[in-house]
Amino acid sequence: MTAFPIVKEGLPFIGITICITALVAVVVNVYWAILPAIVCCFFLYFFRNPPRKIIYNPLHLLSPADGKVMSIVEVQDDDYLGEAGIKVTIFLSPFDVHVNRSPMEGTIKFQQYVCGRFRPAYKAVAAWENERHAIGIESPHCRVLVTQIAGILARRIVSWVTLGTDLSQGQLYGMIKFGSCTELIAPRNVEILVRKGQRVRAGLTVIGRIPS
Repeated sequence: MTAFPIVKEGLPFIGITICITALVAVVVNVYWAILPAIVCCFFLYFFRNPPRKIIYNPLHLLSPADGKVMSIVEVQDDDYLGEAGIKVTIFLSPFDVHVNRSPMEGTIKFQQYVCGRFRPAYKAVAAWENERHAIGIESPHCRVLVTQIAGILARRIVSWVTLGTDLSQGQLYGMIKFGSCTELIAPRNVEILVRKGQRVRAGLTVIGRIPS
């Protein structure tokens, strides 16, 4: 993915609403065109991809998403880590930036897509009932599992990577459309540096520190 300010998945939404706005303005009335123009502005805002200056540190785990930390709990991960870990859950409202970034440099060693329901992303049951896409990333220092979870409005999870892809720290790898949740599971020896209720930013906020 490039640093283009709008992700390509948003271009059809933006293009259609621009055409509708112009058509309504010409055929009906310029005042009636205000509503589709507002919708177009929302799509421009939602699918934005603001530039981020990533400060590389192999011992840092960066936030994979913008949003609010909903919970920090210990879990048993048998899908990828094969051991107990610490799960940090980040809720993304429709007004947050929705692109996801790799928390660390590494190679995708695990990938799993699960079809499911579309419960509100902020509810705990969403983690195992909703549609989700998980990638396991491995570096010489650590292994982590990052999961994109669809919500009640989010009906499509987008991934730009696949098994074996080498990711740089903070690299864009996907997004979830219209409200969602992102989870990061790290080994228990990782020092978690965020707290419940904290706002985080993808590629900028340090979620945890890997022991050297």
